[in-house]
This record gives sequence, C-alpha cells and structure tokens, in this order.
Amino acid sequence: MDYDIELRFQTLTKKLESDFGEGLDTQAILFLIGVQELGLGYKEFTKQEKTDLLHIAVCTLLEPHGYYEFEARDVENWPHFKLLKPLPVLTDKEQQHLIKEAILDYFEQNDIY
Repeated sequence: MDYDIELRFQTLTKKLESDFGEGLDTQAILFLIGVQELGLGYKEFTKQEKTDLLHIAVCTLLEPHGYYEFEARDVENWPHFKLLKPLPVLTDKEQQHLIKEAILDYFEQNDIY
C-alpha cells in the first residue's frame, strides 16, 4: 500500500466533503467525476444513468493510462469511449489503489482542489 497515495486521497476526500457532504467514498467521487465529464450539471439520474456515469468516470480516469480512448459524444451529449487494451487482473486492493491514484491525477491535472 502506498501511504502517500492514501494520505493524499484522504485529504482530497475531506476537501470534497466540505462541498458535497460527509461520507464520500470512492464510488461517490467517481459519480461526481462522471457528472463533471457529462457536463450537463446535476439532475435526477436513473439507475442506468448512474451506472453509465461511473463508467464515464472510469474511462476518463484510465484514458491517460492507455486503457481507453474517447470516441465521441452521442446526440444526448453522453461521451463514449473505446477500450484500447484489456484491463489487468488486479486484486481489490490493487484496483482501489489504481482508481485512487487516477482520481488524484484527475483533480491535479484539472486544477480542481
């Protein structure tokens, strides 16, 4: 476990919680990224749309790592991605570490928080 990543992630989570409320977990942060990337602002989303927002977030986060490539937006402005290479088989801990590191990169690269 990379303690630097974990500490930085906890710091980011606290900053996000000051704006969005207590109890944010990785999935909630992925949802926020998906909403941001969709670019339509907040609205009531269906269960399927929420799943799609998580997918948008994961694709956006893993695009710089070479796993996905942005293709286009559909008529409703939803982004679509193409899988470039298969995701590696990771343990739950390794997967959490990769996502947390990618979330930190996303917020740093977009100069958010």
